[in-house]
Amino acid sequence: MPTECTADTAFSASRDRFEQICSFLDEPEASHLTHGELEARLSVDVRELVRQLYQDHLDLRAAREPRLAEVISVEGSGHRSVETGHVRPLQTVFGAVEVSRHAYRRRGERNLYPADANLNLPHELHSHGLRELSAIEASRGSFEDATDAVGRVTGVGLGKRQLEQLVVSAAVDFDAFYSQPARIQAEVTDGDLLVLSADGKGIVMRPDALRPATAKAAAKATGKLKTRLSGLPRMMGTRSAELGV
Repeated sequence: MPTECTADTAFSASRDRFEQICSFLDEPEASHLTHGELEARLSVDVRELVRQLYQDHLDLRAAREPRLAEVISVEGSGHRSVETGHVRPLQTVFGAVEVSRHAYRRRGERNLYPADANLNLPHELHSHGLRELSAIEASRGSFEDATDAVGRVTGVGLGKRQLEQLVVSAAVDFDAFYSQPARIQAEVTDGDLLVLSADGKGIVMRPDALRPATAKAAAKATGKLKTRLSGLPRMMGTRSAELGV
């Protein structure tokens, strides 16, 4: 981050990047590109421009971060010692950026970062947007296909295991959400309609995931293939997954 970051200088790197794109488009080299080649080139250049805008904005926020007299931890202890320039990485849908912020310190305790709370930063490297995109693409097919799709859309290279972990973390609040009492009941009045929609789908199961009675019946049935449940009666090879809204 620049030593001094003001409204006039904060986005100078982004402006320089934009001018580079404009200069390229004005050069003879660009005029010989096909529309497909131009799309491919601009998709990379524009993604980098937006990433730089993101970075410049974060730097400006860091420069404007106020110094607080004290920050109280959840345990109730006051953190008064302040160090500036603590940097952490963040992988976004536009690429990697760095977040610089104040650290509020107290001997024997972990540092506190109010700016992290203001930005709602995850504890891990990957942004919420990247987690959401990973979950959406993973729901469409295999993790391998989801990894390829995220790479095509964002240019961010994720490993299969990384994407799996992002999908799992995106669903961490699922059980807690459905264990809560139905809050909508308290908001319904006599003139309102309460509508329930449900959908079910038979999912083909692995043999070791069948219930004992179903697995016993399936073992006696004759399938077409030894490695799959093909050829078995539908009720023997599937279990119903239901979603209510």
